[in-house]
Amino acid sequence: MAHSLPLRYPSSALRALAIFGPNASLRDLETFRIANEDVEITPAATISAPADVALIFGGDGTVHRHLPALAETKMPTLVVPTGSGNDFARALGLAKMRLAVAAWQRFCTKPDNVRVIDLGAIEPIGGNSSDRQITLFCCIASVGLDSEVNRIANSYPRWLRAHGGYLAAVPPALASFRPFHLTIRRDDGHDIHSEPATLCAFANASSYGDGMRIAPRAQLEDGLLDVCFVRSVSKLRLLQMFPSVYRGTHLRFREISYSQTNRVEITSDRPTDVYADGEFVCRTPVRISIMPKAMRVIC
Repeated sequence: MAHSLPLRYPSSALRALAIFGPNASLRDLETFRIANEDVEITPAATISAPADVALIFGGDGTVHRHLPALAETKMPTLVVPTGSGNDFARALGLAKMRLAVAAWQRFCTKPDNVRVIDLGAIEPIGGNSSDRQITLFCCIASVGLDSEVNRIANSYPRWLRAHGGYLAAVPPALASFRPFHLTIRRDDGHDIHSEPATLCAFANASSYGDGMRIAPRAQLEDGLLDVCFVRSVSKLRLLQMFPSVYRGTHLRFREISYSQTNRVEITSDRPTDVYADGEFVCRTPVRISIMPKAMRVIC
């Protein structure tokens, strides 16, 4: 359920920071400059005070890099979809530039279109406890085949990543992938899964890979992670199932299990890469949890 959070600002100018991802530039900002002396937009490299609101021109990876500061400051944030993958913007109803412009204009006129949403958190649990740095994510964390796809896609040139790079990375990732034994354990010690796996996604939002609806029931404000577990299957079977992920109809297959939880521990029979929002985070074992009401977003 959406929660609107009306805001009130002092009579001085509304101060906004503009953060640019690799596919954005100052040119993109011009559309958001409103002929209003009460709105002041300043390009910036980081989220910092003093400011009232942040505009992030980029995709999931750009948002991901600024999540710690956004969670700490609770600064209302508008995501403008200019990245190679814009699943977070899509989850906020901002899949197109015109929708982001409309949301910004409304916010500057009457700031009642702010939601308070959850974020995911990843914490390594092996080795030295002093090295356990928590990483936040806004969309989806994953292990298995999709992590390998992300690794390959991130090696592609920027223009290719922005034009179907994730999809192009699937065949080479599939060719070299070997299933692995994955154990997912809840706080109460109960194993949700402990078996050979192809991949598992831990979702705060419904999609990743620029439109793959791996967790079609996920909601940004329900205080839960949606867990989509894909058992070990043949490569031919996986290719047969793959198109259904874009429609969010893959949950009907017997090889897929879907559940919800708020915190799990993940171990595997060999160290396995963990990716979140398309970015490498660490390797298993890890703890993944939800942080309720961690971020303010303009929608």
